[in-house]
Amino acid sequence: MMKIFKTLFSLGLLATGVAIAGVLPARAQLVIDVTQGVVEPLPIAITDFVSSDTMGAEISAVVAANLKRSGLFAPIDKGAFIEKISNPDAAPRFSDWSVINAQALVTGRVTQEADGRLRAEFRLWDTLAGQQMVGEQFFANRNNWRRVAHIISDAIYERLTGEKGYFDTRIVFVEESGPKNQRVKRLAIMDQDGANQRALTDGRSIVLTPRFSPNRQEVTYMSYEGGQPQVYLLQIETGQRELVGNFPGMTFAPRFSPDGQKVIMSLLRDDGNSNIYAMDLRSRTTTRLTSSNAIDTSPSYSPDGSKVVFTSDRGGRPHIYVMGADGSNPQRISFGDGTYSTPVWSPRGDLIAFTKQTSGQFQIGVMRVDGSGERILSSGNLQEGPTWAPNGRVIMFFREGGGQSGPKLYSIDLTGRNEQSIPTAQFASDPAWSPLLD
Repeated sequence: MMKIFKTLFSLGLLATGVAIAGVLPARAQLVIDVTQGVVEPLPIAITDFVSSDTMGAEISAVVAANLKRSGLFAPIDKGAFIEKISNPDAAPRFSDWSVINAQALVTGRVTQEADGRLRAEFRLWDTLAGQQMVGEQFFANRNNWRRVAHIISDAIYERLTGEKGYFDTRIVFVEESGPKNQRVKRLAIMDQDGANQRALTDGRSIVLTPRFSPNRQEVTYMSYEGGQPQVYLLQIETGQRELVGNFPGMTFAPRFSPDGQKVIMSLLRDDGNSNIYAMDLRSRTTTRLTSSNAIDTSPSYSPDGSKVVFTSDRGGRPHIYVMGADGSNPQRISFGDGTYSTPVWSPRGDLIAFTKQTSGQFQIGVMRVDGSGERILSSGNLQEGPTWAPNGRVIMFFREGGGQSGPKLYSIDLTGRNEQSIPTAQFASDPAWSPLLD
């Protein structure tokens, strides 16, 4: 992954020491309270970044699209702009922006350094207070311009919400093509907005349940290469692949531990029961965590690694249970009607996302870690597989279409608002969100 270098515009000054005329450093007050149940999107003006070619406009367009898709921001139509920003080093005419109800303003510039690198700088302004809120500049390979746009989006998001952004991330998923009864399933990856899609496997073997490492650009996934269920580790940047294990019977849904040193999964043994095992990736030793006559599956670690959430039908129907990371003290936490599956712990540690099936509907929901506060975010036909954005604010999942149509990816805010379709070139299922890129 190409590094992108960043510097701050400290105290309203450019890194070169050139002051912004007429603007004093001050603490701006504009902020979005994302803890509310319903958030009115913040009107924000995002100008085309000044540049000698189309690159400035392209970067600002990606920034605007990111912020709009979050549901927390409402970019203002450029046709309403009164002031044309030709010098982003100078303070804007704040009255021209407040009159069109732009509560925040983004300006910027894109240039090319002598060594060929891209230099992109931006400023975020509080138009009501007449103050600069943040200013940063980035140096990167020109081919990485979209990453620069995502990083700028994250900086704006964090400054206005107080929470980390999630735009400079990627999604690994199963790309599906062909007729419904003969689907070709490849491992694929893309930016969180659907751009830069590419295949990671050739489709000659079925692949399932890809999952990102929490601290490396590495994924674990299942493959039926050779007709047997196998678990692989794949280095995304190099394409290097490593076999974790060749397991008899069936293997389900491997996931990393928070430190990336273990993989937890469910294995179907000769006794016909599916139990949960953890494998140390260095020693390749496995530890059995559950020993029941039930089907225990879909394990997911808590962010601190101390607990595991999983699905079990030991109570008669599939429900959600939580136990210690060593398999101790399993406790059922779901008690609603229907059946529960695919539980995933939030990166914040406060919620568990799940799939629920009841009354012929598939639902994506969340509950607190003790099972209280269950909320359904989305209902539909054959939808499942939630995965969390790294800031714990957004969930992505897939929904199967009827007839010969196939699965597609969707995202939804933690409040249950702002459901968005994620564009993919082919059908897509089993999404997994990466951590923020380095």
